[in-house]
Amino acid sequence: MREELAGAGAMETRPQEGRKGPAPRDVPPVVGLLLSMALMNALLYLCLDRLFISPRRSTEDPTRCPYGHFRMGPMSNCSPWLSCEQLRTEVRQVFLSEWKERKVALSRLTRLEVRDDFLHGLRMLKSLQSEHVVTLLGYCEDDNSILTEYHPLGPLSSLEATLNLSKYRSTNTWQHRLQLALGYVAIIDFLHRSPLGTLVMCDSSDLPKTLSQYLLTANFSIVLNDLDALPLVNRSTGALVKCGHRELRGDFVAPEQLWPYGEDVPFHDDLMPAYDEKIDIWKIPDVSSFLLGHVEGSDMVRFHLFDIHKACKSQTPAERPTAQDVLDTYQKVLHLLRDTATSQTREML
Repeated sequence: MREELAGAGAMETRPQEGRKGPAPRDVPPVVGLLLSMALMNALLYLCLDRLFISPRRSTEDPTRCPYGHFRMGPMSNCSPWLSCEQLRTEVRQVFLSEWKERKVALSRLTRLEVRDDFLHGLRMLKSLQSEHVVTLLGYCEDDNSILTEYHPLGPLSSLEATLNLSKYRSTNTWQHRLQLALGYVAIIDFLHRSPLGTLVMCDSSDLPKTLSQYLLTANFSIVLNDLDALPLVNRSTGALVKCGHRELRGDFVAPEQLWPYGEDVPFHDDLMPAYDEKIDIWKIPDVSSFLLGHVEGSDMVRFHLFDIHKACKSQTPAERPTAQDVLDTYQKVLHLLRDTATSQTREML
């Protein structure tokens, strides 16, 4: 009974308390609509940056494995490079193989006359492990075999075919393509300032050959895969390089790589002048043009890169920019166009 009276008393006092202020009003529908739109805009602003790709350097793994070890895919710990015995017993002797249920690529030398190049490529692969180079998993010099991480999207030359697949068409944008071009230039910059010194990418006599040296990863970045033709420029001793022992032709190679004595003088390797890493700079505009493709917005990107690409094509090697200069320009253009697109999107809201 006491509980019932108390409850009744409480109910009687509520109207009196309500009289002390104005009666609550319902929120007009238009106000609720405006609040909802404001909330949606705020969420969209937070997500705008996700529509664009940040420079690849911002996603570098700060916990890379120490020398002689590797980690790939979902592996949480680093493992030592696989030995000859492990390669023979744990890996099937075919190119597309498996190791602990992970796809791997086993490369084996089939022409012993190029073993020196094979061993040079192995030394480079061991010394240059980084985000820019395919991951080395193991090797066996006795069997002339190298085991690396497998990238199912294949060489960079297959880019257009890959982007034409329905599952990747959403990736075929100027933003992703510019990021690929930036990644390519970042690799050239890495080679020119490598731990071993200034290395020159010599397997680049034409565009298809150049593209075949790189792999497209599942997250649409680029890694260097073929490292058997990376001669060293040593400025302290004045040592320059020559890419091979045959005559090179065409507009893709740099002018200093062409035979300078005319058609009347037969080509002779001993008479061919050497050159430096600026031959890589000459080729950047051609490779980038392929990577940018012909999607909506790619011509806008080319316009912003026009000046730096013109400098890359200077007939005088010393007047060409460094790879670092080109990389800085690419990053500025990426930021500029990303911010411009973001601003235009916000203005449309």
